[in-house]
Amino acid sequence: MLNPARPFLISLRQRDLRVLFSGLVISQAGDWLYNLALLAFVYERTGSTVWVGITTAARIVPEVVLGPLGGVLADRHDRRVVMILSDVLRAASMGALALVAFAGAPIVLAPILAALCTAAGAAYPQCVVAVLPRLVGAGDLAAANAARISITALCVIAGPAIGAALLILSSAAVVFAVNGATFLVGAALVAALPREALRRPAGAVEEAHASIRSDLAVGWRALRQHPDALPLVGAEIISSSIYGALTVLFVLIGERLGLGAAGYGYLVSALGVGGVLGAGLAHRAASSDRPRRALIAAAAAIAVPLVLLTVSGSVAAALALAACIGAGQFVTEVVSDTTLQRSLHPAVFARAYGLAVPACVAGIVAGALLAPPCVAVIGLNGTLALTGGLVLAYAAAAFAQPQPAPALEPACPR
Repeated sequence: MLNPARPFLISLRQRDLRVLFSGLVISQAGDWLYNLALLAFVYERTGSTVWVGITTAARIVPEVVLGPLGGVLADRHDRRVVMILSDVLRAASMGALALVAFAGAPIVLAPILAALCTAAGAAYPQCVVAVLPRLVGAGDLAAANAARISITALCVIAGPAIGAALLILSSAAVVFAVNGATFLVGAALVAALPREALRRPAGAVEEAHASIRSDLAVGWRALRQHPDALPLVGAEIISSSIYGALTVLFVLIGERLGLGAAGYGYLVSALGVGGVLGAGLAHRAASSDRPRRALIAAAAAIAVPLVLLTVSGSVAAALALAACIGAGQFVTEVVSDTTLQRSLHPAVFARAYGLAVPACVAGIVAGALLAPPCVAVIGLNGTLALTGGLVLAYAAAAFAQPQPAPALEPACPR
């Protein structure tokens, strides 16, 4: 059995990754505990699910709308400066939100400040993924990506639990202040990284008069020109859409299993645990020279359990199947990100990746919105079987054909 801790052990050998990942652990855990506190705070003040929905949308929409711009910023400017400024601005927004909660200011400020916090972080993921190849050797890139995505999965599991404990012991204002402090720690850790590794790559947006539109066009051309880039992004969007659909379908599956409202939490946790346990497998898959074969296997790991959930009447079996889905989604993200990093020119990578990130977030929203009407028309089992079939159909169409010979060096579109 592949060791899920292996990517961490490989990554932690390198000082720069230890610093970067320490910042990610702290800030992402803060994000998830803040999300719980924010929604609880808004509902407590308003008693309205509409306000909760507005606040959730305020946190998500800026990421979708500004993600491409974040990629442009990551290619135009020194990424060290961009990341530090992002953390400082997010810390300021959390400080303001803490004041809103403490002083009883108008609740309308909560979604506004949440949106500003998300907007301030629009370039951060692009910067992190873009600098990884410059912080590690080519042989350790897959392990670094597996560790990075494992951190996200672990924070999804642990963050809300920490947030709930803080809410019991203190207040929403304290949780917001704690989250703000995590961003300041993250900024200090980024400042400790070597300047050279985070500097803008040579050839990136050299023209001072380059427009944002032309920069976005460069990112789009980079995705179109590489034969596997768009199929890889598509695989991540499909995986994200399945996750969005499962946020709805797991509620119904939990009820069918007699678990009630707690069933959703158990199944989502199993999804995250499966991802973490699949880290070793994802590292091995992303290290191979056959990413298409790995992605077909990952698609099967998602699709087959979805179909088997239609006949599963056991809680243990449902949790195991959810864990398999989580592992398949994890492998998909690690293999896709690693292959894109190796395939696209460093001078345009952030702009290309900046188009992929918001598309994946939009996929989560689309999956969550499409699942209820689909269940209403063809039922829960029909929806599970349909989604599983669509995942396999996409993998067959995108990755079953022979893989073209890779270029010796990724070409820069400029």
